[in-house]
Amino acid sequence: MTVIESTLPRKAKGHPEAYPNAIVMYDSVTAPDGKHLRTIITKPRDAKGKLPVIFVAGWLSCDSVEAPADTKDESGLVFRGLAQLQEFALFRMDKQGVGDSEGDCAETDFESELTAYRAAFRAVKNYDFIDANRIFILGISNGGGFAPLVPESDAEQAQVRGYISIGGWVKTWFEHMLEIERRRFALMGKSPGEVNDRMNGAATLYHEWLIEGRSVDDILKEQPQLADLWPEGKDHTHLYGRPLAFYQQLQKLNLGVAWSRVKVPTYVLRGAFDWMMSREDSELISTYVNKNGDLASFYEIPDTGHTFQHYLSLADAFKGKRAPFDPKMIGLLADWLQNKAITHED
Repeated sequence: MTVIESTLPRKAKGHPEAYPNAIVMYDSVTAPDGKHLRTIITKPRDAKGKLPVIFVAGWLSCDSVEAPADTKDESGLVFRGLAQLQEFALFRMDKQGVGDSEGDCAETDFESELTAYRAAFRAVKNYDFIDANRIFILGISNGGGFAPLVPESDAEQAQVRGYISIGGWVKTWFEHMLEIERRRFALMGKSPGEVNDRMNGAATLYHEWLIEGRSVDDILKEQPQLADLWPEGKDHTHLYGRPLAFYQQLQKLNLGVAWSRVKVPTYVLRGAFDWMMSREDSELISTYVNKNGDLASFYEIPDTGHTFQHYLSLADAFKGKRAPFDPKMIGLLADWLQNKAITHED
């Protein structure tokens, strides 16, 4: 059974999500900037009483969290698996300009996106079948870094019973850019000497942009020898499909502080063939949380890329040469969630 509320028109041409054993609700939330954003909430068809909820803090790219039956996207396949768990509700939000949501994702900065996630988080309490004091946040990629920023107040943080971070980050964004560029240059086949030469230029470029706050266009006009290092070629106003301000705002975050405040069970996952985020980021998240007790566990998933993709080698991951989806990904999440929800049930 699928219920679609009429406030926000549906843009997608395909069939909406549907499951034989779950109810799907297409609803919406209003972000602080006034945009109406699509939310998709699922619950088991035969659920009795209030359920703990899996709240998704999503990735950086402008891809939808909707997961129709014919999806080939690995995250979508994971969502379909989680939506059919009998013990949980699942709550997802499409950010500005994605799916049915209003706005322009390519021009939406991080602060606007974060406030939208916070509005969605606060909307969880509006559903009588959800236990708003038993929220498990699933942070994916960028969301695997900023997840603890979603619950803003002390009271909201107390509603969270656990975190899952996959492909997340905790260092500064400047450090991340240097690390990903070193890996990218090496995977492009550059020699060790060429990699180091390029890194000298990349350090200058990203320092001027992220630390000094200058525009990429001005930097490259002043130092044209750095132009070949910019990943987006002639587009000097976006990176990975998002505006430059998005990353300057990421640079201002202190996720070390955010994760150090987490005092609930945390499952930190990283794909062994993730060339985008460093293993050390995931290990640090686990280390910071564990300073508050034996709360976090870290697991590196074999044959897995940045999030839920199945690859047979690091080279395949860099080329995007996927192997068939491995459903063990759903089991990894479900087993941990079921264990923590039962162990920490009131």
